[in-house]
Amino acid sequence: MSANSRLQQLTAHLGKGLTGALLEGQVAIITGSGQGIGKAAALLFAAHGAHVVVSDLDVQKSNDTAKEITESGGSAIAVPGNVMDPKFGENVVKETVAKFGKINHLVLNAGFTNDKMIHTTDDETFQLMLDCHTVAPFRLVRAAAPYMRIKEVEARENRSVIWVSSTSGTHGNVGQINYSAAKASVVGMNKTTAKEWGPFGVRSNCVAYGWINTRLTAAKEAGASIEINGKKVALGIPGRKPNSGNDVNATIDIPLRRPGEVGEAAAAILFLASPLASYVSGQTLEVTGGRGI
Repeated sequence: MSANSRLQQLTAHLGKGLTGALLEGQVAIITGSGQGIGKAAALLFAAHGAHVVVSDLDVQKSNDTAKEITESGGSAIAVPGNVMDPKFGENVVKETVAKFGKINHLVLNAGFTNDKMIHTTDDETFQLMLDCHTVAPFRLVRAAAPYMRIKEVEARENRSVIWVSSTSGTHGNVGQINYSAAKASVVGMNKTTAKEWGPFGVRSNCVAYGWINTRLTAAKEAGASIEINGKKVALGIPGRKPNSGNDVNATIDIPLRRPGEVGEAAAAILFLASPLASYVSGQTLEVTGGRGI
């Protein structure tokens, strides 16, 4: 059998939806998608035919990402907002359904770090991480439930929930007692969602990232920050050298000997949302370059 014949056979076996645009006509809400991994995922989903709802705390970056997608021939709207607002989930679901009429995928990506050692972590700092990484995605999933839990089998399409965790949640990390607790809870919520919504044909999976080059893993001294509840929160890792990703000593525990890039991180999200993962649910995919094995 020739290579072309074999390819045609495999394509026929995979069926429609597993070749070409993987998310054609499907609607995805992606939080934290004005920059970093979230933006990379938004652009990738749009490239695969999805209607993307771009949501970020930064209004300008939300609008810019949506504009970039539409100017490239894709479909997107911006619904900026603070995921920790109790009404955020209801609002973004309402705007999504008003525009596109349905929801296929939830990508629960929004988040940030606020690192401190255990003995210096106050209640407010601890609770802040839970509010962002645990309570906020729960509210969005709850708000989207009527559009995900579809009883009529013939009306079902490819639907998924993708929770973004971290190896801090699966393995713990020094200086991140609050972030580790919040990201560990994401793993549990993912499994619960998989069990509750599986009978409706909805898959739920989790991605736990290691070192991905974003502002959260850059040197704290670089000055990146966000404003939460009127307070400035510095982002990054204290004392990290600006080019430490190129330092073999900094990546010695990563078998691939380098950090990951946002495009690689986004590809894992696309895989879990796509029909390529049609029988994958309740799992946590560690995207770490081999770190932690």
